[in-house]
Amino acid sequence: MNVVRKIASSLRAKLLTMFVILTSIPLIAVGLVSYQKSFSTVSAHSKAATMLVADRLARDVDILFQDTERLLELENNPQVLRFLFSHSETYDDAKFILQTFDLYRKTYKYESVLNMTMINLYGRGISDRRGVFQLDYNPLRNPRFLQLMHEPDEALIVPPAKASDLDRLDGFLYPDRNVITMMAAVKQRITHEVIGFIVIDLDDSVVESYAGSASIGKTGYFYVVDDSGAPLFAPSSLEQSGLPFRPADLGTRMAADRDSFVDSEGGKPTFVVFAASQATGWKIVGSVPLQEIVEDANRIRQLIIVSVALSIIFTITLYFFITSRLTRPIQLLKSKMRQAASGYLDAKVKPSGQDEIADLGTSFNTMIEKIKMLLEQSIREQEHLQKAELRTLQAQINPHFLYNTLDSIVWMAEAGKNEEVIQLVQALSRLFRISLNKGRDWISIKIELDHVQSYLFIQKMRYRDILDYEIEVGQELQVFPILKMTLQPLVENALYHGIKNKRGQGLIRIGAYVEQVQDIVLFVEDNGVGIPGPRLEEIRRQLDAPREFEPGDEAEEGANIGFGLANVHQRLKLYFGERYGLAIDSAENEGTRVSVRIPKR
Repeated sequence: MNVVRKIASSLRAKLLTMFVILTSIPLIAVGLVSYQKSFSTVSAHSKAATMLVADRLARDVDILFQDTERLLELENNPQVLRFLFSHSETYDDAKFILQTFDLYRKTYKYESVLNMTMINLYGRGISDRRGVFQLDYNPLRNPRFLQLMHEPDEALIVPPAKASDLDRLDGFLYPDRNVITMMAAVKQRITHEVIGFIVIDLDDSVVESYAGSASIGKTGYFYVVDDSGAPLFAPSSLEQSGLPFRPADLGTRMAADRDSFVDSEGGKPTFVVFAASQATGWKIVGSVPLQEIVEDANRIRQLIIVSVALSIIFTITLYFFITSRLTRPIQLLKSKMRQAASGYLDAKVKPSGQDEIADLGTSFNTMIEKIKMLLEQSIREQEHLQKAELRTLQAQINPHFLYNTLDSIVWMAEAGKNEEVIQLVQALSRLFRISLNKGRDWISIKIELDHVQSYLFIQKMRYRDILDYEIEVGQELQVFPILKMTLQPLVENALYHGIKNKRGQGLIRIGAYVEQVQDIVLFVEDNGVGIPGPRLEEIRRQLDAPREFEPGDEAEEGANIGFGLANVHQRLKLYFGERYGLAIDSAENEGTRVSVRIPKR
């Protein structure tokens, strides 16, 4: 019990136990290496033997076409050249050519050659089966003849799979046979100008018999494809083999620099080997189930794998057991730390056990709680500080505005304008009463408009020659709440920075509308001098980064355009969120419009 308790309470003891268990891995590796070595050796021998058979079949095909190419020597025969060059039939030349055909057959035993044909550019030809004949169409319509006209030094070998696409000269002589066609151009000796063509038809059963005579393993077979992988010849036993005819990407794989591969498509893995015919470019492809190639190696595998498998199962069982006890708590702790790093401070670890990891989880939980407490305390202090600063700013009354208003009251009283004095004093009283509002931050839009109207009434007394104003806000919107002292700084800016610098009568207009159902947009616009483009961009940038208010910042009346707007903008964002605040639009010499977005609630 003491040993178990010590291991359970110590991460170092757990790691030591895991390393002791994993010493069995080298033993397993030795078994795997032994199996791989024996498997590779036996498989390599079997594959090499299969490749030798494919190479032999490719050489047989090359020999067949090399022997047949001897017939192309007829292009140097004078009688052949005279027959093809002449436009009139010469009986002696035709007879000599036919005798030459027969002599070649008897000499070289061309049993696979079905027919030999000579034809000139005008459709006049001679064949050992048809004799002298005349085509009723232009031979150059045949695409193969046209190719030889451009490449007269080449000899073409047309496989049977493509023969149906040709305009065959003697197809009616053997309609039930597939033939391989060899073609070559006949050139004039001196000018080397093409004057005709030699066409030799071979029975394709010879090549097919080559593929059918060889076998691989018990069920494997050979077949012939062209350079793109399209099948040309296949053994008759292929239908009973049950194997796929060819891999879907045979052409692509043959283009790679290798001579064999394993095809895993379509069921059982198949070993595919191929060798190229130098004369035709065709590929002799052998296909056999991989199981038959590695049959001997599988016997060795059974002997090694059984013992190795038991060791692997035992090791994996212990590995998962230790992992669940050791690494899972670490992974859980790492996941919780990542959540905390991303800002989710409610991430908690449930410690299990008494080891170092459990103690680390407990410490992590304590640290997160302290961080949350400090963050909440910091946020509360910051909000209180911001609200205190904003309230201080709201409580401030511009002394120049107050001095000028009182001065206006004095000279009106001296002038005997008692009614105007009463109105001015009442407007100033309403202005102070709404500004104080018993220390509350929230008032209705109606009261805020009354506050602005009192301010405009006082200013109109002073600037009656240049100032006029309109307030058009629907009664249905005036019941919603708004932060006090929101519109007055905007109206002040419109007066001192827009109207006052304008020649002639100025107008300040206040309105409101609902946008996107949930928002109310109030606006203050004037027809003053507007704001130049660079200055407008600077003010917009300063809205989100206003300078801090310090004693002595209050300057002359109306001089705080950037500071006043930034103050209102920051208050709106603080109380309502980032979505809300001010938006400024202006055109120089046309006027300015400041919009206030607040939630409709």
